[in-house]
Amino acid sequence: MGKGIKTKAAEKGIKAIDKAAVASERMKDAYIRTKDKADHSLYAEESSPDEYASDRLSAGVDNVTHEAVYQFDKQGRKAVQATRENVSKVKEKIQKRKAAAEQPKKQAEKQAARQAGQPTPRSRGRQAADAVSEPAKAVRQERGAIRTLERGEKTIKTVDRSRKTIKQASSTAKGTVKTTSKSIKTAEKTAKASIKTSQQAAKAAQRTAQATARAAMVAARAARAAAIATAHAIKVAAKATAAAVKAIIAATKALIAAIVAGGWVVVLIIVVICLIGLLIASCFGIFFSGEDSGTGQTMQTAVQEINADYQENLDEIKASHSYDVLEMSGSRAVWKEVLAVYAVKTTTDPDNAQEVATMDDEKLELLKDIFWQMNEISSSTSTQTETVIETSDDGNGNIVETETTVTHTYLYITVSHKTAEEMAGQFGFDADQREQMAELLADENNSLWSQVLYGITGGDGEIVTVALSQVGNIGGDPYWSWYGFGSRVEWCACFVSWCANECGYIEAGVIPKFAACTSQGVPWFQERGLWQDNSYEPRPGDIIFFDWDDGGQDGQSDHVGIVEKVENGRVYTIEGNSGDSVRQNSYPIGYYEIYGYGVPAY
Repeated sequence: MGKGIKTKAAEKGIKAIDKAAVASERMKDAYIRTKDKADHSLYAEESSPDEYASDRLSAGVDNVTHEAVYQFDKQGRKAVQATRENVSKVKEKIQKRKAAAEQPKKQAEKQAARQAGQPTPRSRGRQAADAVSEPAKAVRQERGAIRTLERGEKTIKTVDRSRKTIKQASSTAKGTVKTTSKSIKTAEKTAKASIKTSQQAAKAAQRTAQATARAAMVAARAARAAAIATAHAIKVAAKATAAAVKAIIAATKALIAAIVAGGWVVVLIIVVICLIGLLIASCFGIFFSGEDSGTGQTMQTAVQEINADYQENLDEIKASHSYDVLEMSGSRAVWKEVLAVYAVKTTTDPDNAQEVATMDDEKLELLKDIFWQMNEISSSTSTQTETVIETSDDGNGNIVETETTVTHTYLYITVSHKTAEEMAGQFGFDADQREQMAELLADENNSLWSQVLYGITGGDGEIVTVALSQVGNIGGDPYWSWYGFGSRVEWCACFVSWCANECGYIEAGVIPKFAACTSQGVPWFQERGLWQDNSYEPRPGDIIFFDWDDGGQDGQSDHVGIVEKVENGRVYTIEGNSGDSVRQNSYPIGYYEIYGYGVPAY
């Protein structure tokens, strides 16, 4: 009965100490939560940049800190008091247990003294064991209680240290709050100053932007007005080019003679010269390129050099192949289209714009490059086996037909070209460039092109201009097909007729449409009294007829062409079907193969 009471008392002491330990753990948790709250309040974000944020943060941290210290101290004091009371109770119980443990020993000694006889060894051992067992248990319980007590004292020390840590954290938090408050106030001042500076800069930038916008608007209006005026001027100048150039040339000649008169005439001359300068600097300066500017070159010499290069290419192809039959087809680009593309591209080049009124080595290379981009010569060969029927006399007056197989090698030469419109697309011409090119190619400028390309003036030179534009065309397809033939024929007369038709001379009755020299061409001129023999010195545009020596000079014309010009005793011609192409040739005046001339009444 006494033993059970002792055990229960010890258990109660242990439970009291365990409660103290639990309270200590709770205080630790409260400290951690309080510290987290203090940290959260210290670094919480506020939307307002004013002092309200600083004051609110400081007050929040102080409240949380004081509350944490108060709660922790309250719980700590309770736990310490409970622990001390429990320790005191445990000490009292230990003292009681010690006294209770001593009492059986004393009773045993008294009982042993009262007994007269000695007990048996077995009974004496059991009694001693019982006497010793109870104190030993009490000692073990006492030691366990002491260890529990020591843990409780350690817990109290930990709580004391925690209280010190909280006080230090509170002090640190207060210092941090003060520092943070100062930083916020400093940041606020800096922000206010930055805002003020930014506002001032923004106002200055706004004023600058407004001024820039006004200036840009003014510049845009001016640029637009200038662009409209320029476009209008170009359009007007383009439409009036032919008339303007003619008028300028005529006016210049007349005004030079009038300079001696003085007065307003001099002013007018200056105006005319300025106008000429503007035209020369534009693409229409091409109409002034027929004169030598001191380089020794003109547009005529440039065109002649390129024509010679073109013919050399054809001759090289022929010379480099062995063939039995030559078939040539295609046509070369018209020269005025080549020059129109060259003039617009050269004067409007954004990287290196140049005037085209003069000719030099650099511009000649530019012109050659454009020419060969517009013209291409290709060739091919094939072998064909044919059956030929030959007839012969067997010697007895009988005709014998013999079939033989013959293999021929064919050489095909083809010339292809691009039009001015195709080149405008290739070079990416804009609307203005295309309009300038169209004005250059207008029909009213044909006489200007004749003067630039060939130095020809007057109505009799128009057919020469057309003929020269066809130089290099091969095969004759455009001419004999125009005439009405379904396949190739000897096409020299077809070429002359085609050129005459282009000028409107056939319809006007100036030149006949003919495909045969002897039966059609020559008789037409002779019957109308428009014929001259070979001793005649022709003029440009006359029709020249030939009687070839290899034909036996039978007094009949074998070939026909157009007179280009006469220089230094030689007649220069443009002939179709000359080597199956349109070519330029020349002969001495009175040359024996010249049959005579048809002299149209232009």
